[in-house]
Amino acid sequence: MRYVSTRTNTSPMDFGEAVLTGLAPDGGLLLPRSVPHIGSRLPDLQSLDYLEFCTQVLADFGFAGEDASLLIRRAYASFDCKDVVRFESLSHAYLMELFHGPTLAFKDIALQFLGHVFEWLLARTGGVLNILGATSGDTGSAAIHAVKSRARMRIFMLYPKGRVSRLQERQMISVDAANVSCLSVDGSFDDCQALVKTLFADLTFKAAHQLGAVNSVNWARILAQTVYYGYAALNLGRSNSIVPVVPTGNFGNIFSGYLAMRMGFPISRLVLATNENDILARFFETGVYKRGTVQYTESPSMDIQSASNLERFLYYLFAEDGERVTRFMKRFYECGEARLEPAERDHLNDAIRGVRINREEMHATIKAVHEQSGYVLDPHSAIGVAAARKIGRELGHATPVCLATAHPAKFPETLHKIIGEWPRHPRLDALVDGRAQVTEIPAELGALKAHIEGYPSLSDA
Repeated sequence: MRYVSTRTNTSPMDFGEAVLTGLAPDGGLLLPRSVPHIGSRLPDLQSLDYLEFCTQVLADFGFAGEDASLLIRRAYASFDCKDVVRFESLSHAYLMELFHGPTLAFKDIALQFLGHVFEWLLARTGGVLNILGATSGDTGSAAIHAVKSRARMRIFMLYPKGRVSRLQERQMISVDAANVSCLSVDGSFDDCQALVKTLFADLTFKAAHQLGAVNSVNWARILAQTVYYGYAALNLGRSNSIVPVVPTGNFGNIFSGYLAMRMGFPISRLVLATNENDILARFFETGVYKRGTVQYTESPSMDIQSASNLERFLYYLFAEDGERVTRFMKRFYECGEARLEPAERDHLNDAIRGVRINREEMHATIKAVHEQSGYVLDPHSAIGVAAARKIGRELGHATPVCLATAHPAKFPETLHKIIGEWPRHPRLDALVDGRAQVTEIPAELGALKAHIEGYPSLSDA
């Protein structure tokens, strides 16, 4: 399997090169040159447990062999749920719980895998890696816990000051590991993400400091998430296809579902659920991708106005025309707005339906589900469930599967306000307001460069 850039000006590379490269040198995102189709193998895959299923799917993308199987088992050994994900039934839909990893968020599924793959690749090549990432909430802690204290790598994680939950921040800054650096940025998540992408585009700096990506621009994250969509489709869609309903911020998670659908798993459509930061819902409704002002909400991981992974979807929408992708993204970055052509817009909703859920709808959904079943949804998962209820009639006979992306105990203040209870989890109870390892910086490229340059070379450490 070879990997190419969405902007087609990067030489094809293998799986290992794609993982270590992160963002393509031409500024695009990496994708497989061809998507494997598994339609004829569905009956055989249906009998596998999650880890066996994961091993089979990843092998189709160039990650195969005894080492691959061992790394997959190591990556998920720390999960509380034997099958990594767990399904719950609500009155009108299924929930797929994705939060049984070390930091209680769906990001653990991809990042525990990525941390082990990084370590394996660096040991083989003798290389080192300075991992650079930005987080709107859960990516940061999941990435830090995936690579803390590992050899040959260091992580720099940016997050918007005062714009992640108290517990999300504590999960990052309380990690006592010499290879972890948390950066509180005076700005929005989009500012953090722009700093990271700009620095990756500086190829001289990237090479000099061995930068690697841990955000969902990294192909391995997309691939690891694709697995649970296929697994859900085979376990819950045996008589019908499924419709995953995905609370969405940076488009990485839902793109993984789109990839699973292209592979031939029984997924008839995807529902993209946003909060008030509805740039993606508006795009799928109108064909206009227009940046707005970030609104800070009770679902902070979704407070995004520039979704990195949309570019991967556009690559397929534009019939794998890298030049068209480049023009569209250039227009968006320069003007804050880019539009589809009429013929492109005609096919926009074939695969994905966008739905906007506001604060009141989210609150009402948490209350209703709790009153009906006693189940507690976190604010992000509730947005997906609210979207499924809002457009349920459109789904026909397909089985809606709402992605539960975070444990409710990560948002105790919000949920106490809504249902009068304080959800808890032992891992979060153990977080005390003790030592904090964090550096505050302005949202300026020079400040970020200076911080990274202030560390000794990993090869000298």
